[in-house]
Amino acid sequence: MVLSLPTFTAGMVLSISLIMAIGPQNAHVLRMGLQRQHLWLTVAVCSVADIALIGLGVLSLAQLGGLSDKLHGALVGAGMLFLAVYGWQAFQRFLHPRVLALDVQSSVTTSTSTSATASTRSHPVAVTRRQAVLSALAFSWLNPHAWLDTAVLIGTASLAYGQGSTSFGLGAAAGSMLWFLVLGAAAFWLGRRLHSLNIWRALDGAVALMMWGTAAWLAFSLF
Repeated sequence: MVLSLPTFTAGMVLSISLIMAIGPQNAHVLRMGLQRQHLWLTVAVCSVADIALIGLGVLSLAQLGGLSDKLHGALVGAGMLFLAVYGWQAFQRFLHPRVLALDVQSSVTTSTSTSATASTRSHPVAVTRRQAVLSALAFSWLNPHAWLDTAVLIGTASLAYGQGSTSFGLGAAAGSMLWFLVLGAAAFWLGRRLHSLNIWRALDGAVALMMWGTAAWLAFSLF
């Protein structure tokens, strides 16, 4: 196999542009980073899950003509349920906002602050490594956009490059890894600075609206 740089770059650009539009997955990575809980494990799992979808699209789905109607409906239904539940959880955090203690220093500050300040600060609920992996996989594979856009669209686009489809797929995989590394680094950097109650409340409100909006759009697409 000869790697074609233009084809590789085309795959990378398309992959990044598609992943940027997949809101639930990005929102999950961002929140794990802000909470300082298994961020890089989440980044790694999301990257591997996306690469698996890209490989599936380039190697098989494109040649098969995409997903069957039944599988499409099942993915959309699962995605709607998943997005609705996650949106509800974010909405509850919006109604009862708390600034999370994201590091040791903030934890000490929280424990020694006044009761009024302590009422608006709390530690994030502990997440095990297994829970972090399962959550990342759910956000990656229960999101119909990930299957329809990442697998089908990238797989179909790779056909235009003929024998260069492998280079296109490798570029798309590299784009996915690059995006999640940048997103994880941004979340890690922001996590040390987001100690405002209003910022956390706005974030959770935006996440809830995005999740419910996506679920509604998926429901509408079935008719």
